[in-house]
Amino acid sequence: MNEDSGSTNGPHHRSWWDRLGQMFSGEPRSRDELLDELRSAQANGLLSNDTLGMVEGALRVTELSVDDVMVPRAQMVMLPAEAPLADILETVVESGHSRFPVHGEDKDEILGILLAKDLLKYFGDREHCDIRTLLRPAVLIPESMRLNVLLAEFRLSHNHMALVVDEYGGVAGLVTIEDVLEEIVGEIDDEHDDEEAPQLMQALPEGGYLISALTPIAEVNAELGTQYPDEEFDTIGGMVTSEFGHLPESGEDIAIGDYLFHVTQADDRRVHQFRVQTNAVGDD
Repeated sequence: MNEDSGSTNGPHHRSWWDRLGQMFSGEPRSRDELLDELRSAQANGLLSNDTLGMVEGALRVTELSVDDVMVPRAQMVMLPAEAPLADILETVVESGHSRFPVHGEDKDEILGILLAKDLLKYFGDREHCDIRTLLRPAVLIPESMRLNVLLAEFRLSHNHMALVVDEYGGVAGLVTIEDVLEEIVGEIDDEHDDEEAPQLMQALPEGGYLISALTPIAEVNAELGTQYPDEEFDTIGGMVTSEFGHLPESGEDIAIGDYLFHVTQADDRRVHQFRVQTNAVGDD
């Protein structure tokens, strides 16, 4: 019996796997060609949008350096080693951070890193608090270090923060492991981030709506009176991206049923927002 005659794989799946096999078995190709193959896999349903976004983010990390993502010196929350405990506690609570660079008389004189949790041992004995005894060693890195190299160092050293120094040895900023990971997986919120509920759907004065890609399809159906299926996708962004067959860019539009979806915000990982209006073309 012919082995291919009983295959349940469609021609698109076979052709994609054939191309992928050729890509890895043949001569090395460019990064752009690799991304084209992965985007083709996403369009054919072999990769989810999130998976494609993470792969693209991981590739992008190899091209970015620390100065692309670091928190600049002007925005750093630093603690003077000689500050009273009451002032230190106030800064720790107001900032919501868990790690703080501690400096001497000059902000370029970094003595170490203070972990907020280490202050707990002094709550019962505030008079004898000396934060110098609590400091962990500070990791100093150059601005030009690649993010993938930094991520590897974070993993090996189990550090979560590094101070960035310029060519003169002064403090230029800081970078955390979260900053690097966000380049791969997108924004990471924690319990200290603002938790205002996002406005998912906004009616426009001229008619139509601005709709966040994160809006559940059921909410869109309820507001627009549509019957878009939600068995395969939960959000309107997933459904519309699937209809495009590729990750759309800002300015692209597509008609789905009685409505025209125009992409107003998108990046190289995902769509963020649509302007949705009645489709004037109709069903001709």
